[in-house]
Order: sequence, then structure tokens, then C-alpha cells
Amino acid sequence: MTERESERGTVTAELAIGLPVVVLVLVAVLTLAAASTAQMRAMDAARAGARAVAIGEQEGGVNAAVARVGGPEAELQLVHEGRWVRVTVTRPVAGGWLSGPLRATGTAAAWVEP
Repeated sequence: MTERESERGTVTAELAIGLPVVVLVLVAVLTLAAASTAQMRAMDAARAGARAVAIGEQEGGVNAAVARVGGPEAELQLVHEGRWVRVTVTRPVAGGWLSGPLRATGTAAAWVEP
């Protein structure tokens, strides 16, 4: 038996082991990119909501500002603490089948104008 015949099928075996690893790394990188994008959108939406409350917008205007920046699936929570307001926005990491339990949260605080 020659050396070439004894190595027959090794490329197929290496591909069968290596391809799932490459796909798994690709999915991890794409999920990480989606999570960072969702986190940035949640933080921006929380800042927009805190700014809207600070200048005297009603709750409907605050909801509209958060939805415009964070997307329609963004959930808003307002907490008034004396002259300060804390806005927390939570949104799914990605739409469709990938969203699952992964959620991004952003919080911002602002002093309410008199």
C-alpha cells in the first residue's frame, strides 16, 4: 500500500471537522455584531427619551422618540427620582429567529427642566 492510498479520505474528514467550526465562529461573530448594534440603539433611544422628558414632553412624545431611535420593538421604562428621571430602554438583539432571549438594555438619566 502506497502512502497516497493510506491518506485517502483525509481531506473529507478534515472538511467534516473544520466546516462546522468555521460556521460556529461565523455565527458567534455575527451575533456579537448584532448585540453591539442593539446595545448602541438602546443607549441612543434611552438618551433621546431622557432628553424628551427633560424638556417637558408628555409620555406619548417620549414613547415616540424612543420608538423612532430604538425601533418599534423597544420597551420603555420611566422612573422619576425627584428632579431627575431615569429612562431604561430594552430591545431584542436581532429580529426574526435569532432574537430569542438575547436583549440589549440602555439607561440614561436627565435633570427635568422646571
